[in-house]
Amino acid sequence: MSGEEVQDRRDLALVSPYAVPEERDAEASVRPKRLAEFVAQHRVREQLELLLTSAQQRGVPPDHILLSGAPGLGKTTLAMIVASELGAGLRVTSGPAIERAGDLAAILTSLAAGDVLFIDEIHRIARPAEELLYSAMEDFRVDVVVGKGPGATAIPLAVEPFTLVGATTRAGLLTGPMRDRFGFVGHLDFYQPDELAQLLVRSASIMRVSATDDGLAEIAGRSRGTPRVANRLLRRVRDYAQVRADGVVTRQHAREALRVYDVDERGLDRLDRAVLSALVGSFGGGPVGLSTLAVAVGEQPDTVEEVCEPYLVRAGLLARTPRGRVATEAAWRHLGQTPPSAIFGAGAGTAPDLFGSQLGEAGHTD
Repeated sequence: MSGEEVQDRRDLALVSPYAVPEERDAEASVRPKRLAEFVAQHRVREQLELLLTSAQQRGVPPDHILLSGAPGLGKTTLAMIVASELGAGLRVTSGPAIERAGDLAAILTSLAAGDVLFIDEIHRIARPAEELLYSAMEDFRVDVVVGKGPGATAIPLAVEPFTLVGATTRAGLLTGPMRDRFGFVGHLDFYQPDELAQLLVRSASIMRVSATDDGLAEIAGRSRGTPRVANRLLRRVRDYAQVRADGVVTRQHAREALRVYDVDERGLDRLDRAVLSALVGSFGGGPVGLSTLAVAVGEQPDTVEEVCEPYLVRAGLLARTPRGRVATEAAWRHLGQTPPSAIFGAGAGTAPDLFGSQLGEAGHTD
């Protein structure tokens, strides 16, 4: 089997198992294989290029790499690129899958010299496994404990020199000792619309989608600054254009398709609008606690906090305050409503007055 075929299989393994075969092929194929193909994240790309090139010139594995950022920004893709640039093997796992130190020891001892080990959501790795990882990262050694109680014996096992690439969406949950063992830490930012449009040009070419520049720009503007969302919306607009139009993704077709899929002009979906509507319609703009807000929209608090809030806060539609969540003036206007003059009008009072004006259960952070 050729190296390219092996890489294709690895790409497919990183795609959701619930995707239909066509979409599995499409998602895997649009992933860049080299740093030169990776759109945006210019600072991280430059830093990684220096790290990898210098390591190759010295003939040693590069330092361990930690990538942080919101879901869908390319952390997994960059891990694959690191392995590709080094010409090394890639092993993929995730923090939640490593429940015991023995699970991690089995992975580490099976690595070949120079391999890249990618651990997604590394902040969720079990503590015993994390402690085992310390010695592996620093000394390329793991200590396997045999037996229990006073008779237990630690047997040191050598690990081939490797590079760990860790990815996390919650960098603040990483312990200090774990974070300090990474030689390079890169943070991925959200993409600008023009960067997403450039990415979509490449994706459309790979997926053989006929599209106009303004059509791709329309999709990019509604993609929440996230490449994964952009590629998903491109596939949905392609479906619409194929079934209900002439097959070409134009601005008009993009707008009509995204209206069908409940994605508005700012990239908000059904759940985002439900959160804002509940804040404005049921709680007068807030403040309201997270748990109360989650019950109002029929979702789990974690879903509201981790899926909706990051984008709503970044878009200036929601504010998180000590007393709870508050809908901003922009949120009222986005929903087609006029903000109450008592809150946002002239002489409305200061921000502390706003955040402290509504007490009771809805005002607590839960």
